This record gives sequence, C-alpha cells and structure tokens, in this order.
Amino acid sequence: MAILIIEDDERIRNELKELLETHSYKVMLVDDFTKDIVKEIKNIDKSLILLDVNLPNDNGYDICRKIKKEENVPIIFVTSMTSDEDELKSILSGGDDYITKPYNKDILLEKIKRTLKVQDPIRYKEIKVKDVTLDLHLSIIKNGDKQTELTRNEFHILYYFFLNPNKIVSKEELLDYLWNEKYYLDDNILNVNLNRLRKKLEEIDKPNFIQNIRGKGYKI
Repeated sequence: MAILIIEDDERIRNELKELLETHSYKVMLVDDFTKDIVKEIKNIDKSLILLDVNLPNDNGYDICRKIKKEENVPIIFVTSMTSDEDELKSILSGGDDYITKPYNKDILLEKIKRTLKVQDPIRYKEIKVKDVTLDLHLSIIKNGDKQTELTRNEFHILYYFFLNPNKIVSKEELLDYLWNEKYYLDDNILNVNLNRLRKKLEEIDKPNFIQNIRGKGYKI
C-alpha cells in the first residue's frame, strides 16, 4: 500500500514517513510547494493521501476538491485546525477522515486501516502475521488448515497485537486502546481473555504466538 504525504512541516513529514514505513507502508512525499501539487501527483500510484490544511501556496481543502475531481483516492486530513467548522470543511471538501495534531499514532494508523478497508474491503478482509491469519470479517484465526473462532474481546485484543507486530505492548497501552474503542475491560478480565487467546492459539499449533516480556508487556 502506497501512502502520499502532503505536509510542509519537514519534522512532521519525516515523523509520519518513519511511522508508516515501520508498519510496512510504502511512503511518498511532497516537499516542493512551489509547483501545482494536484498536477504533480496525478500520475503517482497511491492508495491514500495524508493532507495538511495549511500549506504555503494553497489550502488543503481546495487541494482535496481538485484531487477528488481527478481521481477517487481516499484523503485523510492531518491538521492543527481543531474547530468543528474545520472538521465540517474537511468533510464538505471531500475528505474521508480527519485527525488533529498532535496526533495519536495508534489512532492515526487505525484511521488509515479503516479508510483503506472501506475502499477495498476484499483486500482488507484478513491480516497475516507470522503464519497466523486474522479474519476481520468472521473473527477467526487460522494457521494452515486449522482455525478457531474468537469472542468479541479476544478478537479486539488480538487485533491490536496484529496492528503492532514485533512491538512490546504494555498492559496499560492495551487497556487504553480497548477503553478508547468502548470495550471496558479491567486488569482481571484482560488476563482471562489473554489466557483464553493463548489456548485458542495452541489449538492452531501456535502456542507461543503471544510472548510475555517480563516487566514490560507482550509481543507477537
């Protein structure tokens, strides 16, 4: 998946690039704002655009309108504009989503995934990490010809791990994510669900898929 970043702040531009590349996205940057941006990006193969509102020679709302006239590519505004009016402008100009700076990395990544999934639901039916496939539509985990169904809580816990492969996820971070998603688990319920998840992973021959990192959290 290729994501194009249109952001004039070099620090934020590079920060976004690093974040997205860490999560296996191909990233392209617009860093010359003296040219016609819409014309310059027209023939670039891209799956999604992250677009700032305040740009040197134009504003993001106008650029969004012009892009949408030329091609059907999803656009997420990443901006310091925080009023309801600004969010409404982003919607009316054709934006698919909106996040304010300073942005939460996990929320931005989730918005990107959801926007891409809406655009191409077949491609985003499954996520695969280390031979384990998570079916996003059926809440099933699979390894080869073995599979098992997950409960709602089990699915959302494992889904967060799949969003963060090879990263140590603390218990606090995991609980914060679940609460933000309106799944109100406490420490005890989380432990119960993690134990059930591990048993289900054993059923598909992946007993050590979720690793305990002593004193730090978990990792897949």
